[in-house]
Amino acid sequence: MSDTVQASPDAAAQNALVPVTVLTGFLGAGKTTLLNHILTAQHGRKYAVVVNEFGELGVDNDLVVDADEEVFEMNNGCICCTVRGDLIRILGNLMKRRAKFDGIIVETTGLADPAPVAQTFFVDEDVRGKTRLDAVVTVVDAYNVIQTLDESPEAVNQIAFADVIILNKTDLVDDVALATIESRIRSINAVARIHRAQRGDVPLSDVLDQGGFDLQRALEHAPHFLEDTSHSHEADVTSLSYEVEEPLDASKFQAWIGAVLQEQGADILRAKGILNYAGEDQRFAFQAVHMMADGGFIGPWKEGEPRVSRLVFIGRNLNRPQLRRGFESCRAK
Repeated sequence: MSDTVQASPDAAAQNALVPVTVLTGFLGAGKTTLLNHILTAQHGRKYAVVVNEFGELGVDNDLVVDADEEVFEMNNGCICCTVRGDLIRILGNLMKRRAKFDGIIVETTGLADPAPVAQTFFVDEDVRGKTRLDAVVTVVDAYNVIQTLDESPEAVNQIAFADVIILNKTDLVDDVALATIESRIRSINAVARIHRAQRGDVPLSDVLDQGGFDLQRALEHAPHFLEDTSHSHEADVTSLSYEVEEPLDASKFQAWIGAVLQEQGADILRAKGILNYAGEDQRFAFQAVHMMADGGFIGPWKEGEPRVSRLVFIGRNLNRPQLRRGFESCRAK
């Protein structure tokens, strides 16, 4: 699927899928430290770990603590189209031993673009039928992040793709600097939940079992992120957020978003939304990575909850008025 939105299984079926956490972050941010924290914590769950190592000889495998979890290593550079097959193959092999673990963690190299990893859960039918992308978790080095964002587009992409950001090494900077850093992160990704940490020590509830992208949770964490305010641009990456109070026509939305992704997908790093379709009592969750889109009903609206459709784009060269007009044109007549 490249430019259309297809329905995923219902909420109950989604819960039966194996949750996959993608752990990313720039070189030296502390991904392996966080991974070791997850693997040694007393949470009563078992995780299979996929380590993506940059270069011909892998070392991350040896840095991961000796735990019961199985570690699978992918070499030959960053996870991208050329090695996406490795990830699909490994996930397929893991599912043959489904009873041995509760979830899967994919740790990418510090130079990786998270997009192809996320796209894997959209494009391969076997993967889609057995696993679900629970969250992209990006570890950020608070001490070096400003310089890194100035110099490395990979770091900008990693923040843009995140559902959760672990702002690590916060003991090395003061409160004023932290506020500046968080503001800069928000200018790139207004949706992600930010958790401050030292040495990767965060409650596992901040990292695991995030339930996929949940716009409502994002609103609870940052209630003002949908306000139509100006954002500064980091390497031209910004967040644009919209809402429509009237019910949407499902066919109109799918036709419109399909055209948008087909024409602008290269510049759209992620798109996410909770939609109110006319004639439906359930919320429709939508998300896309570049040109690949996915969606499905995720359960009924809560009693008294405003049935407002909300949509977020994170990317480059986005035309705010044009996207707003397009989204608003999907209203049911």
